[in-house]
Amino acid sequence: MERIDFIKKFALGGSILLTAPVIFSSCSDDDEDLEPNPPGNSGNDITIDLTSSTYASLGTVGGYAYTGDIIVFRTGQSTYLALSKVCTHQGCTVAYSHSDGNVLCPCHSSRFSTGGAVLNGPATSSLKKYDVEKDGDTLTIT
Repeated sequence: MERIDFIKKFALGGSILLTAPVIFSSCSDDDEDLEPNPPGNSGNDITIDLTSSTYASLGTVGGYAYTGDIIVFRTGQSTYLALSKVCTHQGCTVAYSHSDGNVLCPCHSSRFSTGGAVLNGPATSSLKKYDVEKDGDTLTIT
């Protein structure tokens, strides 16, 4: 092997050794820390100020509001229900239809009850439910 070939191969090998940790660490699970976690993970509870005009519809039984990827329903005098807005079929964003009282997926026509149960497929799993606690004028969704 000639000296110039040795230097070229040495430089190529050295550069691979120096860049390999960077390349492989970019594919690690550490990226999870950069993305927001859904409710239920500690420190990521969602709070709703019921005195805010944004959530005025939650002032009456049967009212609903959106916050992030969640639909919140007022189901009783002091009870609330929170559902994921992510369809369990293929991840489309669902929306509440007040006119028929169901949660509808615009992508493939899955239909869910306001309790999250599948009424009409192709979805086969219920929408994710979150715990909701009321303390004064504040709702906490976990």
